[in-house]
Amino acid sequence: MKLGVHLPQFGRVAGPDAISRAARQAEDLGFDDVWVSDHLAIPDGMRYPPSFLYEPIPTLTWAAAATTRVGLGTSVLILPYRHPLHLAKELASLDQLSGGRVIVGAGSGWLEGEFEALGVPFAERGVRSDEAVDVLRACWEGDDPVTFSGPTVELKAMKVRPKPAHRIPIWIGGRAPVALRRAVERGDGWHGNIPPAEAAPILQRLRRERPEESFVLSMRTGWDGLSTPADDIGRQASDYIANGVQHLVAMPVQPDIDGWMRSVEALEKVLAPLR
Repeated sequence: MKLGVHLPQFGRVAGPDAISRAARQAEDLGFDDVWVSDHLAIPDGMRYPPSFLYEPIPTLTWAAAATTRVGLGTSVLILPYRHPLHLAKELASLDQLSGGRVIVGAGSGWLEGEFEALGVPFAERGVRSDEAVDVLRACWEGDDPVTFSGPTVELKAMKVRPKPAHRIPIWIGGRAPVALRRAVERGDGWHGNIPPAEAAPILQRLRRERPEESFVLSMRTGWDGLSTPADDIGRQASDYIANGVQHLVAMPVQPDIDGWMRSVEALEKVLAPLR
């Protein structure tokens, strides 16, 4: 079992010092990876998601500079928000600069107001997500120079460098049928965010269709070491594991960095036996 923890990237706790301290703590405690979320702008009046949230790739770059080993993941990066060529370059650069530590959790998005603000058709998010995964792989692993033709992207003999330092895994997020199809057909894994009972049939289906162990079943949770009872964490973790989950990400909710770090310490004590 691999274990990850979300960074203090959002809300009142977020800040440069908090992010670097939390990243170093996660590495020192033996967590496998640290994670960030992705939203660009939130319509006024919405209580969720938080409107203050650092951009994911710069945040991971900041965390990478404070650490040497811990993995760097996105939970999840909304593919249609960014041009795939630019995204391929950014992620490959981060992977090179960090020594091959990037994991891409990728999704198609759900907040229509963000799509409207970006001028990206909400109805095209699925097609654009499929295309983005294909462009990333073409830029990272295909012929150089890259030639690609898709619904919105046309590359004609383009040199896209640097290449990543390792094969960046792409774990597809989402529970809709189209997202599960995308995971099976294009992903190196699935990255979910749902309770154990609801997750069980999805996990079982994915494992039937992608039986190889290298296809990672990952789950982000709302576990906070100070507010979530340890018995609940242990029980839910056991349920996830029984249904094939290989990777768990906890997401503290403390409003200040000292509380956040105490939460992570408590999480490590509960989760360490799962390794």
